[in-house]
Amino acid sequence: MYDFHTHTFLSDGVLSPIELIRRAYVRGYKAMAVTDHVGLGNVEYVIKTLVIDCELASRRWDILALPGVEITHVPKDDIDLVARTAKEMGAKLVAVHGETPVEPVEPGTNEAAIRSPWVDVLAHPGLITDEEARLAAENGVRLEVSARRGHSLANGHVVKVARLAGAALLLDSDAHAPEDLLTPELCQKVAKGAGLNDDEIHALLQDNPRELLSKLGLDSSVPA
Repeated sequence: MYDFHTHTFLSDGVLSPIELIRRAYVRGYKAMAVTDHVGLGNVEYVIKTLVIDCELASRRWDILALPGVEITHVPKDDIDLVARTAKEMGAKLVAVHGETPVEPVEPGTNEAAIRSPWVDVLAHPGLITDEEARLAAENGVRLEVSARRGHSLANGHVVKVARLAGAALLLDSDAHAPEDLLTPELCQKVAKGAGLNDDEIHALLQDNPRELLSKLGLDSSVPA
């Protein structure tokens, strides 16, 4: 399993980074990103901590743990700045908290994230437009199918517009607690519930994660 959207007590999760990674490893994860919520004020603190624990976990256990961030409720005009700052400080993956239907995200956040060359994943993009999905396909920004309650309300719409635009999809847990981590059974349920066929599910769960890791220069680091 691959999961590029998780949280620890560095933001609003309940576990330390190293415990979250350990629990994911025991569940059978091959690669994951720890992506605590950041703005410009806390991005340095979060990344410094995650870099240390992710490196330790990847060295000691057969899992690739990536230090990352989820840029959350940042003014849309500052998303590119925060994303670039995160990458310069050592984040291996940058996600942006998209325009989910269950939170008051600033309109225009989806487009700002997709246009930033520093952003890798648009998390729970909600009622993303056809044009935004087309831009995501052109810019190589992955769109998230979410396993998290509330955010998952728009999964069917995200799949529909991504399919038409040729945008790549990822399934992520958005885990905040150990019980939120993915299992093979949950992955299948969420993917089928979003309206994906068997070939699309294979791409969602295997091909697209490997392609993202390859884009990040990390594909060879995934345990066999």
